[in-house]
Formats: sequence, structure tokens, C-alpha cells
Amino acid sequence: MFRLDDKVALVTGGSRGIGRACSIALARQGATVIVNYVRGEAAAKEVAEAITAAGGKAEISGFDVADTAAAEAGIESIVKRHGKIDVLVANAGIAVDGLLLRMKDEDLDKLVSTNLRGAIMCARASTKAMMRAKKGRIIFMSSIVAEMGNAGQTAYAATKAGLIGAAKSIAREYASRNITVNCIAPGFIDTEMTDAMPAAAKEQMLKTIPLGRTGKADEIAAACVYLASDEAAYVTGQVLRVNGGMYV
Repeated sequence: MFRLDDKVALVTGGSRGIGRACSIALARQGATVIVNYVRGEAAAKEVAEAITAAGGKAEISGFDVADTAAAEAGIESIVKRHGKIDVLVANAGIAVDGLLLRMKDEDLDKLVSTNLRGAIMCARASTKAMMRAKKGRIIFMSSIVAEMGNAGQTAYAATKAGLIGAAKSIAREYASRNITVNCIAPGFIDTEMTDAMPAAAKEQMLKTIPLGRTGKADEIAAACVYLASDEAAYVTGQVLRVNGGMYV
């Protein structure tokens, strides 16, 4: 089950954290994975090399999802090389936290450009090839804060909530072409982003999680593999929450 043999999958922000875990998991199931990065070329190469060392297929592709022209050119190049793109995991994202009164205009613009606009533009570019093939999988990486909110993350939460609205709308637009569009909403996951949190804040956060622990990037990757697979062909426009019961 959940095999992805002969599938071509693009993972934006695939060089670290959840993106890295998704890249490796998709390749393990047989997909040819394109690991996207912006500045972390060395990290992207490390992911691709780990995949190929394990017998999988991977390559790297550097472009900034916030740059529409660069993203479209990057995706077009992938389609030219492989003849198709079966799976898009729109995972690239940034976080800039701060209370609303202290929010800078440029920080809001950066968050929207990368987290929301970038994901939607990558989806638009990918659907061109998916429509020709009359099949495809688009997976947006949202967040638990999109649904429950979080003090100090107004802009970040707004961009992640926007992905849910986008996924539901795109799912309706492309269902007739056998293209499914879903979101994954991770909870408190062990990544570089959460590693930067103060110990006291982490301890307080753990008290709100019924399972009593943080999640692992591999657990998000498992959800990604499912949504990318043929077994999820009847799932579209949905939000798959992987949060240890923190939000239900």
C-alpha cells in the first residue's frame, strides 16, 4: 500500500525539517523526488544523496517560491525533464512572530509572499501538467495555528489559514480532472523552528497536548505519503490534523 512508483514529486522547502522528512518518505515509497531549496543547497544535496544512497531517486532544484517567475520556470524545467509532475508538496514556509501592534509591514509581506502566495503559485504552475495527465496530488502544509490561532502569530496563522481556503477552492476546481488538493495541519513538531523556542515555552506547550509529547517530522511525512498515494484518491478538500490531540 501507499506505493508511489513512477511518480514525480516536488517538495518545496525540502532540504530540512518537515520538508526533508517528506522528501525521504516519498522516495522510500518509490517516487522520484525533487528537493527544492532557496539558500540551503548543501542541505538539499545531502537529502538527495541520502535518498540515492538508500536506492531511491532524487535531484535538487533551487528557486524561491516567493518569486513567481522563478517558481514557474523551476516547475516548467522539472516537467520538461520528467515529462510530468504527479505530486506537489507545498511545504516551503517562514515564521516571523510578534504581537500585532509590533508587526512590521515588511514581515507581513514576506509571510504572505512565501507561505501563501508562493504555495498557490506553485499549485497553479503544477496543475498545467496535472491537467494534461488528468491526475495529480497537491498537498499544502498548513498548521494547527491556522484553526486555533496563537498569540503573537497573527500573520503566520493568517497565511496558514489561507492555505486551507485555497485548498478547498482548488479541490473543487480540479476534481473533474482527478486532481486532489488537501492540507496537512501539523501540531507542535520537533524541527529547527521549534528548537529555537525557550525551554519554559516548550514545557508550557507540552501541557496542552493530550498525548504528552511533541510530534516527529516523520509522522507528518507519513500523512504526506498517504495523501500522495492512490489510496487517498477519494480524499480532497480536507485538512488532515497531525497534532497529538492538541486541537480537535
